Amino acid sequence: MAADKFPIEASHIMMFARSVADDNKIYYDEDYAKTTEPGNIIAPPTFAQASAQFDPNYFLRPKIGEPWFGSGKEATGIQRDGSGGGGGGGGGGGLHAEQHFEYHRHVSPGDVLTGETKPGKTWEKQGKRSGKLVFSESITEYRDQNGELVITARGVGVRTERPVDQ
Repeated sequence: MAADKFPIEASHIMMFARSVADDNKIYYDEDYAKTTEPGNIIAPPTFAQASAQFDPNYFLRPKIGEPWFGSGKEATGIQRDGSGGGGGGGGGGGLHAEQHFEYHRHVSPGDVLTGETKPGKTWEKQGKRSGKLVFSESITEYRDQNGELVITARGVGVRTERPVDQ
């Protein structure tokens, strides 16, 4: 995430919950949320991924004047060598392998988060049909308007040494 600010609004939380088909009232009903342990509306798990919508350079967002997915042209930001997409590189292909979220407290309307992403560990494993598998993680720390750590997100990408043998 490279967005300078990720403002959390109740309507964003409600729409995110609906988009993942989670109808828990704690995500949209303020009166109900007051009766729960947190005492207010909170964001659902994985909500931090919505921060991409506040990043003007998010690699999956189409650029004005450029073709988008399915157009037959490379408009995804992911190059043919697999680089540029958070799990690429090498001569094979790259993909997103895992995502982990550690919540240090609930995210609630009124919070303004900022995220800082840094590289994590890298490791290798021998694949059976695609040669060496290279795993790499990126860690994003989301802090609130007071500088307190709210969420630690860890994503893992994997790339293959070569295309999978048929």
